[in-house]
Amino acid sequence: MSLGAYTVSKDCHSTSTDSDNLKSLTNIQIAKRHVDEEADRVDPSLALWIRPGRNGYKGAADERMLTGKDLKMLASTLACDDEARSIYNQMEESIEFQYPIPWSEIRSEVYDSVCLPGGHDKAIREYLESELLQKIIGEFFAQEKPVAAICHGVLLVARSTHPRTRKSVLFGKKTTGLTKGQEKAAYNLTRLWLGDYYLTYPDIYLEDDVKQYLEKPEDFDEGPGYPIPMSRDSQDKPHDGFALLDGNYLSARWPGDVHRFSTEYCRLLATASVKKPIGKPIGTPLSLPVASAISESETSNSTASSTTELLA
Repeated sequence: MSLGAYTVSKDCHSTSTDSDNLKSLTNIQIAKRHVDEEADRVDPSLALWIRPGRNGYKGAADERMLTGKDLKMLASTLACDDEARSIYNQMEESIEFQYPIPWSEIRSEVYDSVCLPGGHDKAIREYLESELLQKIIGEFFAQEKPVAAICHGVLLVARSTHPRTRKSVLFGKKTTGLTKGQEKAAYNLTRLWLGDYYLTYPDIYLEDDVKQYLEKPEDFDEGPGYPIPMSRDSQDKPHDGFALLDGNYLSARWPGDVHRFSTEYCRLLATASVKKPIGKPIGTPLSLPVASAISESETSNSTASSTTELLA
């Protein structure tokens, strides 16, 4: 497994688009937060990405999700769009993407936040089942730092144990994630020619898996659009998406929510109170120009608190 780094621009523009959920580009984004107290904005920040692949070797996106190959008439719904492809092509040229560093070099005390995008199919299992990553995520929760997850990234969070309680870090918290209706629909619509490509674990849906780690099943919120949320938000209309904030933990369901998720994550970084990092980050942060998938939110800032907030 491997890791790369890039710099997030001061307006918190990043590569949080449909491309985050490409099967072979599932990753962790760890963002270092610096707040301009007068302007209330997020300054240039170090971010680290983790993706499935051989340790220390360049990864590659799933061609099907990148180009829509074999998805037929479903490509416009299930594959990434032109904006995401453009961002991926830029990211692929970055030094950080081409020369990643190992997960074992992540030090949670160095960073202010961790963001976990998702993915699907069998290649993502190494990411979801990594005890090392689960330990790192537990440390972020113990340090009360912002944690954000979308799609299958939520399952990795759910499997992470809090070092003090020895229970899932999501026990007692509200979360959303890829819903059973969404996962089942993608599988049923493509199984005749793709088999179980859209089932990361054929014996259990993500929603049911995550619920096993929660204090009670109703702590999983499917959000609007039940039983099959299919509408997508956009740069111009991020509020068409859905995200769920519980304290310093932010979650969302799928790429259709990613503009809202990205906007709320930037706001969380700007408002959450976290300790200053200790030591020096590993690797050299390099600027990566990317097309922004994030629009300025028109609502007032959402401060992190002990209450749950529906961001829809």
